Amino acid sequence: MISFLIFLSVFLFMECVTWLTHKYIMHGLMWYFHADHHQPKYENTFERNDIFFVIFAIPSIILFYFGVEGGLNYLFFVACGITFYGICYFLIHDVLIHQRFKWFKNTKNKYLIGLRKAHKIHHKHLGKEHGECFGMLFVPFKYYKM
Repeated sequence: MISFLIFLSVFLFMECVTWLTHKYIMHGLMWYFHADHHQPKYENTFERNDIFFVIFAIPSIILFYFGVEGGLNYLFFVACGITFYGICYFLIHDVLIHQRFKWFKNTKNKYLIGLRKAHKIHHKHLGKEHGECFGMLFVPFKYYKM
């Protein structure tokens, strides 16, 4: 039971980490890597912005390594929470919203439509200033009502 609570707590905490990182790192000192994500798309498969997947994977890899040492310990479940959040982020951000893969094109789910609307509002700003809706899995309720 404690393992599941660790996993769930870390998963939920990752939304806070994502919001803060997106607002202050991606739209701040690492804007160079994130800027192309706010520009019109061309035929490139990858963006400089994709480096953030690697950056966020590193703590998970390290935690998995130390989390299996001598049997499973709490670090393993922390790594699971981070990794599961990353999978959800990928499915929501890259698959559902940006359609980098055409898997969920015609969803009627109000939650998913709300996430998509909030992200479109975020992308209406092409520069690093004046952004809004920096989270990914939890957005203001007004986007579910629109």
